[in-house]
Amino acid sequence: MITFIIIGITAVVSYLAFQNHDVMDKLQFNAAKVIHQKQYYRLVSHAFIHASWSHLFVNMFVLYFFGRGIEQYFGYYFGIRATVYYLLLYFGGILASNLWSLIKHQNNYYYNAVGASGAVSAILFAFIFFDPWEDLLFFAIIPIPGILFAIGYLFYSYQMSKKSNDNVAHDAHILGAIFGFVFPILLKPALFSQFIDQLFSFL
Repeated sequence: MITFIIIGITAVVSYLAFQNHDVMDKLQFNAAKVIHQKQYYRLVSHAFIHASWSHLFVNMFVLYFFGRGIEQYFGYYFGIRATVYYLLLYFGGILASNLWSLIKHQNNYYYNAVGASGAVSAILFAFIFFDPWEDLLFFAIIPIPGILFAIGYLFYSYQMSKKSNDNVAHDAHILGAIFGFVFPILLKPALFSQFIDQLFSFL
């Protein structure tokens, strides 16, 4: 249920931002305004607006499929705390994904970023943590084990982050993904042993 609520809110706020540039300008991530003008809400608000319909669709499509899985996993392992932990994962992914940009662009008023990619990466990698050999559909067509997808995703994001030539915050993807993988371990350290057992289950 919480996944659908987040998707709904994000879709509505993104739509409003598409229609009104002032909304986009007010909510987007801008490290200089966060640091120097103390507009701390931007650390979170940017995740509820997107650059385009395609940007919104891709993020919400991934969240729809893997967010529901995380709800089930969290419900199984954490019971009545599942919803709170899900929200901590999602919003923690938003905040964690901002860290490098916050430092790097703290004096750059011209740097802006939007989108839920960091939070969605956290959800995706948390899902992979719970079931590393579950097939994910690469480009929605090609099945690939989650753990292999994760390695490829991080490698690609790292390489693209070094180039910095496509206007995509790849560093946010990396940080969000790492947070999503580590978060379940912080909640329940014994889950790491379970991950290792699943990872080498084919031996």
